[in-house]
Amino acid sequence: MDPLLDYTDKVVLITGAAQGFGKLLAEEFAKRGAKLVLSDYQEEAVIDVAKCIAITGAQAIGMKCDVAKSEECKAMVNNAIDIFGSVDIAINNAGIVHDFMPLHQIDESLMDKQFSVNVKGVQYGMRYQIEQMLKQGSGSILNVSSMAGLCGAAYVAAYGMAKHAVIGLTKAGAVEYAAKNIRINAICPFFSLTNMVTDNANEEMQYKMGQGAPMKRLSDPQEVVAAMMLMLSPANSYMTGQCIAIDGGVSAR
Repeated sequence: MDPLLDYTDKVVLITGAAQGFGKLLAEEFAKRGAKLVLSDYQEEAVIDVAKCIAITGAQAIGMKCDVAKSEECKAMVNNAIDIFGSVDIAINNAGIVHDFMPLHQIDESLMDKQFSVNVKGVQYGMRYQIEQMLKQGSGSILNVSSMAGLCGAAYVAAYGMAKHAVIGLTKAGAVEYAAKNIRINAICPFFSLTNMVTDNANEEMQYKMGQGAPMKRLSDPQEVVAAMMLMLSPANSYMTGQCIAIDGGVSAR
């Protein structure tokens, strides 16, 4: 196997793995020899994903994890250690979006929900992932932010604020742990045709959203996952603290 994408026996944790980027990532890692610990707040759905992957011959377990609860993030890491003995790679992918609304209509409950999942959920994951990676002497973490974390995101300001915070966490962690051989990066996709978009925007709206990119379309989720796999590659060992836009040219303007 090409060493750039060889994940043989790497233990990989993925949150939000019942669908979207998380599910696709799990399938790609499984093809390349990884051992998977998959979680989602949708317990039955993520267990089904793990079962389907296990049928292919890969090692995968699924479990419930509400990333907004610190103890459940800890349990996910503990399961990985108990079953596979390490945590080599972690992808903090779980996240939620909110309905389009002007900033002045955002209330406290919406802010609390966004920060509980999209910010605290990432920090809780990183906390326990890093603790184990320090014991091992190495590891790689990828946080899923958004183009909304790199620029002003009109009508989804609470989501945008949370995703900006993910970038702050990523950069702080990268600086703190670089000398400990732990790489921490973030990916910042523009709108992609995951359930987060397709469940909330009809085809006409999706078309209009795509026109906001110089490439004049939304991304296929597999295009984003391909970039994530490269960012996490064991061969990509000098990259840390980077927040990479996968955006069809939006950030080039």
